[in-house]
Amino acid sequence: VGDLTGMEVANASMLDEATAAAEAMTLLQRANRKSKSERLLIDTDLFPQTRTLLYTRAEPLGIEIVEADLADGGLPEGDFFGVIVQQPGASGRIVDWAPVIEAAHERGALVAVGADLLALTLITPPGEQGADACFGTTQRFGVPLGFGGPHAGYLAVHTAHARQLPGRLVGVSVDADGNLAYRLALQTREQHIRREKATSNICTAQVLLAILAGMYASYHGADGLRSIARRVHGHAQWLAAGLGDAVVHQTYFDTVLVNVPGGAESIVAKAKGEGINLRLVDADHVAIACDEVTTDTHVVAVLDCFGAEVPVGPEGALFHGKQRPHIEVRTSEYLTAPAFTKYRTETAMLRYLRALSDKDIALDRSMIPLGSCTMKLNAAAEMEAITWPGFNRVHPYAPVEDAPGLIKLIEDLEGWLCAVTGYDRVSLQPNAGSQGEYAGLLAIRRYHLDRGDSHRDTCLIPSSAHGTNAASAAMVGMRVEIVKTSPNGDIDLDDLRAKIADHAERLACIMITYPSTHGVYEHEVAELCNLVHEAGGQVYVDGANLNALVGLARPGKFGGDVSHLNLHKTFCIPHGGGGPGVGPVAVREHLAQYLPGDPLVKGSHAVSAAMYGSASILPITWAYIRMMGADGLRRATLTAIASANYIARKLDPHFPVLYTGDNGMVAHECILDLREITKRTGVTVDDVAKRLAD
Repeated sequence: VGDLTGMEVANASMLDEATAAAEAMTLLQRANRKSKSERLLIDTDLFPQTRTLLYTRAEPLGIEIVEADLADGGLPEGDFFGVIVQQPGASGRIVDWAPVIEAAHERGALVAVGADLLALTLITPPGEQGADACFGTTQRFGVPLGFGGPHAGYLAVHTAHARQLPGRLVGVSVDADGNLAYRLALQTREQHIRREKATSNICTAQVLLAILAGMYASYHGADGLRSIARRVHGHAQWLAAGLGDAVVHQTYFDTVLVNVPGGAESIVAKAKGEGINLRLVDADHVAIACDEVTTDTHVVAVLDCFGAEVPVGPEGALFHGKQRPHIEVRTSEYLTAPAFTKYRTETAMLRYLRALSDKDIALDRSMIPLGSCTMKLNAAAEMEAITWPGFNRVHPYAPVEDAPGLIKLIEDLEGWLCAVTGYDRVSLQPNAGSQGEYAGLLAIRRYHLDRGDSHRDTCLIPSSAHGTNAASAAMVGMRVEIVKTSPNGDIDLDDLRAKIADHAERLACIMITYPSTHGVYEHEVAELCNLVHEAGGQVYVDGANLNALVGLARPGKFGGDVSHLNLHKTFCIPHGGGGPGVGPVAVREHLAQYLPGDPLVKGSHAVSAAMYGSASILPITWAYIRMMGADGLRRATLTAIASANYIARKLDPHFPVLYTGDNGMVAHECILDLREITKRTGVTVDDVAKRLAD
């Protein structure tokens, strides 16, 4: 990504392109120390889902978004902290953004460019044009469309802004013996250290998808990627040659915008009859996008829908646009490292992948001494369906009538998750637990605003809470107040009462994790919920530990108003070294209208680029719940609790259990206290963890 964008540093991966754009927006604001402006300027040719996400994120943070046609009209009057443009644009046009970037810098604004990585093999990268950040998706590098995801987004910057990057950064270091070592140099610093001062809540990274995209680039190398890009562009050129003067933009990569006054709907309908979806822009315009799997037959069929003749070359052969395209202006080299030049056969690539995977300590050969959330079987029977084309080849914005199977699966899953949690409505749009948190808190914020309670902006969070809770609250514009915990790990109810009294008029909500982060069922949870409700606040129950509740208790029934669930924890989607995840948000009826809407509709408060987020991995959870059934899910929970208590009792005489409930029992996990042992023997937590792995 660094090579292709012309940037020095790229983070390990983002959730998707639209959320990466939102992260780029706040990065520009943080990095721009010279500007005091609260305004962001965006080009009108941004993708609609990107624009929607920018508005969702901007509103709670007090950022004002201004839209203008920057390619033709230049910069409007006024101050801006940042400018965001797209390359190529949503209309397909390629713009030389260098003059706009220069003008923005002269006005004290920083610039981020949403860039198509495949196009960057042919055109000048934004980093060489002076852009301060680049964002986008790596989806077209070998990752299925999957009705919306999962796909690894990206965010890249120059070295000057490296410390402003959210998420994860892999750094090169040396180990204790002086050997080369790779480590996470920047890992969820926001949540673990900065908490309520965090500028991002991103925690999950789309690791598996980033690996797929990286290996795609490794296998093809610079020459292979350039060849694929030329073929994609050649098909677009062929279409443009056939459509002639109806083509709106003369510089494009893979997307051709066609002007057909009053005829757009009939052409789209005709193409639909041929099994091809074209994009209806408005009554007068149709957009045609080519990609790696576009064929000559597709091009001929599309031209026929427009009633256009199929162009032929000088020798009477079909025109393929094979002459050197005029968009090929990139002069800098890219992907020259050995990893992009050494593996050109399937055997070599297979051995390379195997050598890399052999370096990992994974569950197929060892144990991972982490929390209970990872202790799930990802059965082959659950996983198989994600390889089926019927699920993974559906376009994110395909008409719903093209995906009746996926829609039925999604409706089933929404109903089952409501039944399990006791809530009334579920949205599967959030594509990570952190985004589920954000969507839930956004719903609470909008609920209070609609009731005229704009002063309710305080979120109570126990000191023991996971760091993303505080980060998510900060991102929706809430002020965080910390509630103390008792020596046994429970929330201190006396301190809670005091905090509620102090902030009664301003109380928006409380965020609790049940069972707690300490692995204990807090028996006063119903009383806690009542105290907050009586003060006019809402209760957010973090679903991180739902695998200790399924079949036994439902947060929507014991006082919760909203929860996010981690399908990659409780419901068997693999963690994949950090992702992909799915973080559905579940709410009671009074919050249902505030769930995230269609990303293609401006102002819908969407939190992901696709309506159903990472839809192509939902069959895993569907299969898990369907095969387990109600009795199986309950038995899994009881087994987890029994196992945790067995371990706690066996180890407690030697490694004291730090927190237990009133009856001396733990929930689904237990925390062992090694401080005394370390003091006495020098044996540390790391020593024990490593011996467990050994």
